[in-house]
Amino acid sequence: MSGPDGKARWFLSRVGSRQPLLVTGLLLVASACAVCFGTPYVPPHRLIGAVLDGEATLAGIVVTELRVPRLLLALIAGACLGAAGLVLQEALRNPLAVPEMLGVSSGAALGVAAPLVLALSLPAGVQPVLALGGAALGGGLTLLAAGLGRSPSAVLLTGAAVAAALQAALLVLMVMADQLDLQLIYRYLLGSLSARTWDDVAGLGPWLIVVAPALVLCAPVLSVMRLGDEDAEALGVRVQRARLAALAVAVVLIAPVTAVCGPVAWVGFLAPHLARWFNPLAGPVRWLPWSAAWGAVVVTVADVPARLALAPVETPAGAWTALLGVPAGVVLMRSGRRGLRSGRRPAGSGRGPVRGGEPGARGASPHPARKNGMEDTR
Repeated sequence: MSGPDGKARWFLSRVGSRQPLLVTGLLLVASACAVCFGTPYVPPHRLIGAVLDGEATLAGIVVTELRVPRLLLALIAGACLGAAGLVLQEALRNPLAVPEMLGVSSGAALGVAAPLVLALSLPAGVQPVLALGGAALGGGLTLLAAGLGRSPSAVLLTGAAVAAALQAALLVLMVMADQLDLQLIYRYLLGSLSARTWDDVAGLGPWLIVVAPALVLCAPVLSVMRLGDEDAEALGVRVQRARLAALAVAVVLIAPVTAVCGPVAWVGFLAPHLARWFNPLAGPVRWLPWSAAWGAVVVTVADVPARLALAPVETPAGAWTALLGVPAGVVLMRSGRRGLRSGRRPAGSGRGPVRGGEPGARGASPHPARKNGMEDTR
C-alpha cells in the first residue's frame, strides 16, 4: 500500500480500530471516578461491599441512592443527545445543526420552566410531556418558518432565530420568578445532574423504548439523504417527510433528557464529530451507535469535574460540556476535512455531505441512477 491514498486509508483504519478501546477506557475511568470520589470517598475495592450494605451504612446510601443513579442518568442522557445530534446533522446535511440551534432544546426548557414560574402544581411525571410539547413547538416553528424543511440551510438559519426567541421568553420568565425559583431555573438551564435519583432514571425508560426502533429505521434513510435531495427523491425517498420524521425522532430523544437534566449544551455537536473523525469513510448506520457512545462519554466525563472541581459546591455539567465541547468540535471538523483531502472517498460515504447533482462536485455523479444502469424517466 503506497501513495497518498494508501497512506490516508492506513491512517484512518488505524485510528478507527482504536475507537472501541478508547471509548471503553474513558467510560471505565469516568465511571470509577463518579462512583468512588466525593464525600465520603469509597475505595474501588470497597464498592461491592458498599452496594451490598445498601442503607445500612453511609457509604452504601451515597453509592446506591445518589452516585449510581446519577452515573446511569449521565450515560443515558449523553447517549440520547449524541444520537439526536447525528440525526439532525445528517437530516439537514450540516455539521452545525445541533439541538441548541434549532429551537428544540430551548423549547423543551421553556415547557419545563414555565409551570415552575407560574406556580402550577403538576406531578413530576408530566414534566417529560411538557418538555416534549415545548421541543415539538420549537422544532415545528423552525420547520414552518423555513418552508417545512425544503432547504437545509434555511432550516438552520431559521432555527437559530427561533431558538433566540424562545431564550428571550425564558429570560422573561426569569424576571418574573422569585429568588428561590430563579436559582432553580438558572441551574436547570445550564444542565445539571445534581440530586437525581432512581425515579429520574426510570422515567426515561418508556421514552427509550419508543425511540429505539425509530432510530434503527431512521439510519438507512439518512444514508440515502446524504446524496442530496434530488438524488434521494430519485431513489424513492420523500425528502420532506424524511426530514420531518428525523426531527420528530430527535425531539423524542432530547425532550425527556431536557426535562430531567436541563439542556446539557453541545453534546449533540461534539459526539457526532468524534464518531466521524474516528471512521470518516463510514455512513450514518455505523456512526449512530458510536455517536451515542461518545455522547455518553462526554456527559460522564464532564460530570466528574462538575461535582468535584469546586466541592462542596457543584457546578452544572452543561457548563463543562459547552466549555470543552465547542473548541474540541471545531478542531475535529478542521482535522477531519484535512484528512479526507489526502485520500479518495466513495460517493455518499465521506465525512462531509455529497452534493449530488451539482456540476463539478468531486466524487459524486450528477445522476447516480444512470451510472447503475437505471435511466431517469422523469
